[in-house]
Amino acid sequence: MSSTESSFDIAVIGGGINGCGIARDAAGRGLSVVLLEQGDLAGATSSASTKLIHGGLRYLEHYKFRLVREALGEREVLLRIAPHIIWPLRFVLPHHAGLRPGWLLRLGLFVYDRLGGRKVLPPARTFDLAGDASGAALKPELVRASEYSDCWVDDSRLVMLNAVDARERGADIRTRTRCLSAERMTGGWRIVTEHAGRRKAVTAKTLVNAAGPWAGEVAKLAGVTPTGKVRLVKGSHIVTDALFDHGHAYIFQNADKRIVFAIPYERGFTLIGTTDEDYAGDPAEARISDAEIDYLLASVSEYFARPVTRDAIRWSYSGVRPLYDDSSSKAQDATRDYVVEVDAPGDAAPLVSVFGGKITTYRRLAEAVLDALEDHLTILAPWTGDVALPGGHFPHDGIEALLSALAHKHSFLPDEDLVRMARAYGTDAFIMLGEANGPDDMGKAFGAGLTEREVRHLMTREWAMTAEDVVWRRSKLGLRMTREEIKVLDRWMFGARGGAELSAAQASAHDRA
Repeated sequence: MSSTESSFDIAVIGGGINGCGIARDAAGRGLSVVLLEQGDLAGATSSASTKLIHGGLRYLEHYKFRLVREALGEREVLLRIAPHIIWPLRFVLPHHAGLRPGWLLRLGLFVYDRLGGRKVLPPARTFDLAGDASGAALKPELVRASEYSDCWVDDSRLVMLNAVDARERGADIRTRTRCLSAERMTGGWRIVTEHAGRRKAVTAKTLVNAAGPWAGEVAKLAGVTPTGKVRLVKGSHIVTDALFDHGHAYIFQNADKRIVFAIPYERGFTLIGTTDEDYAGDPAEARISDAEIDYLLASVSEYFARPVTRDAIRWSYSGVRPLYDDSSSKAQDATRDYVVEVDAPGDAAPLVSVFGGKITTYRRLAEAVLDALEDHLTILAPWTGDVALPGGHFPHDGIEALLSALAHKHSFLPDEDLVRMARAYGTDAFIMLGEANGPDDMGKAFGAGLTEREVRHLMTREWAMTAEDVVWRRSKLGLRMTREEIKVLDRWMFGARGGAELSAAQASAHDRA
């Protein structure tokens, strides 16, 4: 173990959206921060969501008005600071006889429109499906629908951008780093970590447990029995060939009172989800079950004119949501609100544990964590709602202008590659592409428009280590690449890093450039 121990104001355990959001917020307030993630960033729950920034229309039925109001308020904040990876999406809600009546849906949408201070997004409406593009894919007996606004998000890229910004503000982001122990000492914590077989220790005045599904284990590691408990709920999704050819999403009601989304996805696919079922076991091993597949297929086939069958499925994924255990009898009724719990008996160094939450409210959750540390650290004013994430330095409706500028400078790139890069990197696409003037400047081609230049960018700036990191988290190019192409990429990345990680010095030099 190293004799020199790094010292920080805050150590954050967990590299999902909450952990990275906390690290960014804290670093931007001048605090020294280390973030410790046992695997890859967004390696679990934060890359397995339904990809929505939304208030949660169905939460109104459970009278979760504060949660819905906060989430609705965050929609346009996040749209403003990350317009490349978040954009408006209209949701079509067909009226189904025998389920929630039309008047109740209209009332719910009336409240939804007014609860969160909507300014940019268009209001809800009720309309006839006949003659409307969104009605063409549905069963003819569905004649009326409501339509409202929420936003779509590339969830795992939201995590990456928060981590990149945290590092650019001074945070030390350590991936593939497992915490072996956390011991309270006078004035702080001592955390022993292991990375690539080597052990190191860090000390921090405060410890933040943002480990998501592993929050309970981290609390035990720190010798604390928290008041709050995590309820593990598995949510699974399937991705099919495109089921419709317009840009709106659907929200379908089910007889069991649950809802299922069908969302246009990655230019040529449809994302269908999600399920809700209690989960026991290692969250890293969560997989979709046959019963969940059957449930999702049956749910959407109740509405689409052409039944959706297994042969249309191209990919599936599952994630375990670490919901706060409010003793709800049904998994789908468990609160999506978050709880921040501080353990600091006497003058002991504090442990802040985060339970629950949803991706939409990650930024407010981070502010709540910093608020909870005001008695232990000097906390400056909140700032993250007014400062763009990396690549987000353009108006929320400025993506076409950005695409035009990229096409002008890099005219050799196909339109589909330019669109993907603009959506992934925003204005930072100019940094990634540099002075590339032709295909030769992009280096080795791996397939689906992925090249050596982009992969090196992801390795040096976004902690990518393996092909899986690149094609399933930092992008979704795995939907378009063959297994052999992905294997070739994996071998190339292993060779490019010499079988070891890129150094922190390389990453820092890249940021300065």
